[in-house]
Amino acid sequence: MTKRIRHFIITLFVLGTLLIWITPAMAQKVELQFWHGLAQPLGGILEKIVADFNASQTHYHVNATFKGSYPDTMVAAIAAFRAGNAPHIVQMFEVGTATMMAAREAIKPLHELMRVANVPFDPKIYVPAVRGYYSLSDGRMMSTPFNSSTAVMFYNKDAFRKAGLDPEKPPRTWAELRTCANKIRAANAANIGFTAAWPTWTQFEQFSAIHDTPLATRANGMDGMDAVLMINSPLHIRHVQTLMDMQKEGSFKYGGRDSAGDALFPSGEAAIIHASSGLRARIVREAKFEWGVAMLPYYEDVKGAPKNSIIGGASFWTMTAPKRTPEEYKGVAEFYRFIGQPEIVARWHMETGFLPITFAGYDRVMASGYYKQNPGADLPFRQLTRSEPTENSRGLRLGNMPEIRNIIQEELEKALQGQQSAAESMENAVRRGNVVLRNFERMNRP
Repeated sequence: MTKRIRHFIITLFVLGTLLIWITPAMAQKVELQFWHGLAQPLGGILEKIVADFNASQTHYHVNATFKGSYPDTMVAAIAAFRAGNAPHIVQMFEVGTATMMAAREAIKPLHELMRVANVPFDPKIYVPAVRGYYSLSDGRMMSTPFNSSTAVMFYNKDAFRKAGLDPEKPPRTWAELRTCANKIRAANAANIGFTAAWPTWTQFEQFSAIHDTPLATRANGMDGMDAVLMINSPLHIRHVQTLMDMQKEGSFKYGGRDSAGDALFPSGEAAIIHASSGLRARIVREAKFEWGVAMLPYYEDVKGAPKNSIIGGASFWTMTAPKRTPEEYKGVAEFYRFIGQPEIVARWHMETGFLPITFAGYDRVMASGYYKQNPGADLPFRQLTRSEPTENSRGLRLGNMPEIRNIIQEELEKALQGQQSAAESMENAVRRGNVVLRNFERMNRP
């Protein structure tokens, strides 16, 4: 063998060795687009979890992008799908579930995704109230739960003391809440006795579930798109009248639509608020007073009350696109497996106040001693699981629910402004809301 040939062989060997080391480092990761609707500080916590997934393996890279509010994110995702470039994953709020389920070709159901990606998946790891909300009637899950919340009652312990109330005994019933709110105002312990964020969610959707009263027929839409609203029931009218009476006496103040009321509690303006358990992160950061958390109140003369509350928040949906590859779907499935790990579920819960959505996640938090160090942090989970879900407390699946929420808010506002009675407001909400439901049904029938 000549010296030249020997040198050539050695050169090839060296180059081959270098390629073995260089190729994995240079291999291009599969890029996955994830659009979410969580502002700070929640958005930053979510994006840190995404970054941890990216660092945990070498095959995929998820790009997390904040797209504005939940409704903004929904609009952006629909537009992107129509343009043929939908994100791989979109975070959709719970009242968008019916719309996403009806999207058909725009989504890849969770149960199908995990099967074709050959990624192990057991839906029974999720607590029933969460699992059922995002599943078909036969139990097949359609989306991946993540930031699930429920509504709870936060209260200002300092304001309770100033009003001569026991700070360790928050109101259990609506009668007790009204008494507390009046005493707080009489003592000028806070500018507002009681308020509520997300008024349709806390005062109608959660309210209905806790009192085992239908919000709509067909199991609140879970059993079919031909559901009709039932918020003109005697109980719903009674509750609207209670809010009107409390506003007149000065113990209640309407906090505005959707999340507008959130700011009233951590600022100290309101002594009692019904809000998402996810508000906890903001309260911890902003409140300059001692506070507590309690379960939502109920009317004690309503038979069967209180039942479990229902979830809010959002889930992750897998979207389709013309050129999407099996490897991309595999990456999405692996991301879902990552965020479903007990340590991730526990971490998200402890850092945000959202629910531990799996049994293993809850057990991990319990074992850590977190609940002993943070009394009340487990209350949302206990309220959500305090009874077996009924047809009325399983959740809701009504088409174009964001539009229906706006209708209910409009009619409630007219009642609070003295423009109509409680009965008229609910009759109008039902009439207008049912038009929305029928339009959705006509557009989405198979």
